[in-house]
Amino acid sequence: MVATGYLIALLFFLGGCAFVLAGLATADLLNAVFLRPGQSRNKRTIYESGETPIGGAWVQFPLAFYVFALLFVAFDVDIVFILGWAVIFQQLGWFGFAEITFFILTLAIGLVYAWRKGVIRWI
Repeated sequence: MVATGYLIALLFFLGGCAFVLAGLATADLLNAVFLRPGQSRNKRTIYESGETPIGGAWVQFPLAFYVFALLFVAFDVDIVFILGWAVIFQQLGWFGFAEITFFILTLAIGLVYAWRKGVIRWI
């Protein structure tokens, strides 16, 4: 019975790998078909809303952008936990209330820390 579960997990893993490889192969095939070297140079230029690009496409962004994105994802996932807690609030009693209070206080401390570090700025 346990081996069957591992076999199913292995099949899902192999299916996921095959899906990724098929996507990469399709992209490579489309690249070879539509971006032939003999075509015009305009086909290979960077297109940004009809504007002529200035500089290279590889620019370094400040680390604060990435930290801000990670904070957004973390707080977004935490909302899912809070919503799940709210569904069974009456069954949890005071212990559940204490747990969620501790959870929200921990989030608040993290938010204040990020704010003080300058990652989040309100104007």
